[in-house]
Amino acid sequence: MSLSPDSLTLLLLCSSLALEDDTLKPLTAREWSGMARALQAAGLTPADLLSLPPADLAARLNLEASFASRLTALLARRAALTAELERFARLGIFPLTQNDADYPEKYRLRLKDSAPPVLFYAGEKALLGQPGIAVVGSRHLDEAGQECAAWVGNACGLSGRVLYSGGARGVDSISMAAALEARGTAVGVLADSLTRAVKTQQAALARGDLCLVTPYHPEAGFSVGAAMGRNRLIYCLADYAIVVAAEAETGGTWAGATEALKHGWLPLFVLEYPAMPEGNRRLLEKGALPFPHPFQEPPTRLPDWLKEKASSLPLRARQGKLL
Repeated sequence: MSLSPDSLTLLLLCSSLALEDDTLKPLTAREWSGMARALQAAGLTPADLLSLPPADLAARLNLEASFASRLTALLARRAALTAELERFARLGIFPLTQNDADYPEKYRLRLKDSAPPVLFYAGEKALLGQPGIAVVGSRHLDEAGQECAAWVGNACGLSGRVLYSGGARGVDSISMAAALEARGTAVGVLADSLTRAVKTQQAALARGDLCLVTPYHPEAGFSVGAAMGRNRLIYCLADYAIVVAAEAETGGTWAGATEALKHGWLPLFVLEYPAMPEGNRRLLEKGALPFPHPFQEPPTRLPDWLKEKASSLPLRARQGKLL
């Protein structure tokens, strides 16, 4: 597997692959951003860290001794990490770091210092950041929610837009299946077990219609914190988002939607109908745009319809803070 020295360094510092010491923590996104600035100021590249003695590392980057020791320990597992990467490559799973040219530009622009330094993916990585629509929502849906999730997925497939979802049960799986059945494309941003998801999506991955991606260890188990953390990554890849069902003041859908509204990452639509969940109603009150059920226009009109409705928003919100 071909991996640049800079990308290898980033994987050593910011991923948990082959990390057997529970007390040794990889760098967070913000810690890496600070390191990247320090490297640039010192005229160094990430790969230079692989050959710098610990004392030189601390002196040249003006680091505290404890932090320099942490970096040295993280960099010391090169052989074990390389073996892990080769194991995952045999499963069709590969790393993508901020040092790679095909890292999603939308993450750099929208998330800045909190953009994940390392991603792991399977399938067609060229789909990441392509024009598309995020569809998110609760695992527990009424009939209207199920119909909307399937309709939007189908519309994405028929209109040539990538369907972005979280790959979970409910809205995510319904909309993704509909997009793929319409011979469209989809990206699933996962909070856990990329390895398990790869096994269940072999056909779509082989066709190049699907990319599964995660900022976590490919074999990570589920956690609420991880699910919350990946929500922003779904929104920040898409051009528009449609919330199908949200609980009020609780859960990942609510947290992700309110964060997207706060930061103005992209135009946010919420399914509106008489029996909609309370969370939907509250998001509309916070400034989300209504998405009608049933939708009265042909599925292929969806991208143009979203663009027209979003034109009522301030310029920054319409362009998803990409100015």
